[in-house]
Amino acid sequence: MRIEIATEPARPDRPNEDFVAASPNAVVLLDGSGTPAGSDSGCVHGVAWYASRLGVNLLATITNQPGQPLVDCLADAITQTAELHADTCDLAHPGTPSATVVAVRLTETDVEYLVLADSTLVLEPADGQGPVPVTDDREAQVGAALRQLMDAQPTGSTAHTDAHRAYVEAMRAHRNQPGGFWVAAADPAAAREALTGSIPRADLTGFTLLSDGATRLVDRFALADWSQALTLIRDHGPAELIRQVRAAEHDDPDGKRWPRGKAHDDTAVATITL
Repeated sequence: MRIEIATEPARPDRPNEDFVAASPNAVVLLDGSGTPAGSDSGCVHGVAWYASRLGVNLLATITNQPGQPLVDCLADAITQTAELHADTCDLAHPGTPSATVVAVRLTETDVEYLVLADSTLVLEPADGQGPVPVTDDREAQVGAALRQLMDAQPTGSTAHTDAHRAYVEAMRAHRNQPGGFWVAAADPAAAREALTGSIPRADLTGFTLLSDGATRLVDRFALADWSQALTLIRDHGPAELIRQVRAAEHDDPDGKRWPRGKAHDDTAVATITL
């Protein structure tokens, strides 16, 4: 197995809320989420702290418990992370830090995966039929009806900032609720809502994990399809994908061509060749 990782914060003066790490038999990628700047989250630590602690706990659990289903590994990691700040933070607060999760474990015969919320796993079948993206789009489905006002405002403007805050607060009512969308936060029950699967190793040549900041080149900007994006990563490395995302963001700073909640987003990519 060969792995390449690249990650970059949206801005150099802010912490990276994406997290990616690997062991010889597991890879995890998380994209942290919280409240807009100036809003209370009930947590004194912040989103980057939460995403990194959850990621470390998840990678350790997957690695140390090879026979435990990934759903149970995530539930245990959520519980362990909650215990780290239950005494100092209000974990029942609707803005408590959360994260999307992609986790992959390799056994001698299979590739097992888990996807929760809107980060993406792209599988590369050995039969040459083309890449297969696995993403949990329930958040996007819920958000589509709530983001029109935000998308109508120039990114970075006061009106956009206000609309983005209202959008985030409106989405809270649907987070970790039946009929809404699910993320890893403080309740381990969310792990049961993840998309999971298992594929024989012999059926894959590799796979790639991406946060939604990195998938923008394909699903937001439509500047590449998945085959082109994976070719770019294989030929030039995951950092080149991130560079092209940044170039597109800088070409559209006001979000006129591609409306979005953030002009720039944290990015993380891990690509694995079997």
